[in-house]
Amino acid sequence: MKVAKKIIVDQLSALYPKQELEGFSRLIFEKVTGYSPIEVHLNQNETISAANLTQIKEIVNRLAQFEPIQYILGETEFYGSKIKVNPSVLIPRQETEELVDWIIKDFRNTTPSILDMGTGSGCILVALMKNLPGASAKGWDISPEALDVAKQNARINNVSIDFQCVDILRTTIPNQNLKYDIIVSNPPYIRLSEKNLMHINVTQFEPHHALFVPDHDSLVFYDKIAGFALNQLVSGGCLFFEINENSGPETTKLLASKGLINLVLKKDINGKDRMIRCQRP
Repeated sequence: MKVAKKIIVDQLSALYPKQELEGFSRLIFEKVTGYSPIEVHLNQNETISAANLTQIKEIVNRLAQFEPIQYILGETEFYGSKIKVNPSVLIPRQETEELVDWIIKDFRNTTPSILDMGTGSGCILVALMKNLPGASAKGWDISPEALDVAKQNARINNVSIDFQCVDILRTTIPNQNLKYDIIVSNPPYIRLSEKNLMHINVTQFEPHHALFVPDHDSLVFYDKIAGFALNQLVSGGCLFFEINENSGPETTKLLASKGLINLVLKKDINGKDRMIRCQRP
């Protein structure tokens, strides 16, 4: 393994910080060898086969082009679960785990009905269903390719979720007999003007339709989803959003103007405004 580790360091040390490289090494060895993290540590002196070394070199070459490690390996971890990912879905982030944790703590020991609007990989619903036994869930997304990934994630994590292809903005979302206890969304919220501030591994590889909104209408998804939530949440039901860190007050004002109550703007672990919870009256 030492030869392979030297290849990783030599080719990538000028491109990535040391701590990130160490994380890459661990993930690469786990994927290629099938070892657990402790087995990787215990077998550092093991000789890597030629086939595995070739595979590692291919991964390193792709990392050198700034392709995200999650896409290269085809999976990531989210709130304790393995989640399949590919370029048709966003890579789950830590702040989304914090949003999930908030929901779980608020609804522990209950069996809520949940709708995830813009579900992507389905990671939010997978985590909620695994931690709220007895809950029921629907996930909507505009992308059939994303829904294929979400269905696979539900299957491999042994949870039952009803996924549907819905364009939140262009479809007239009908009132449904089912009323939800929770509606959650991590919609597109990055303004196009902010694109040049982002790293190439996001802008060149992750799906733009799930990331960006026009500057002149940056809260378009929040407006549409909030209107739907007012009709489709049960009385006192909760709407949870992940938000742009620069739009906390603006988003809060919008939701209040729609008639939602008990708004809570929450910071993430880095002290940034990243989550909002509100309720139907």
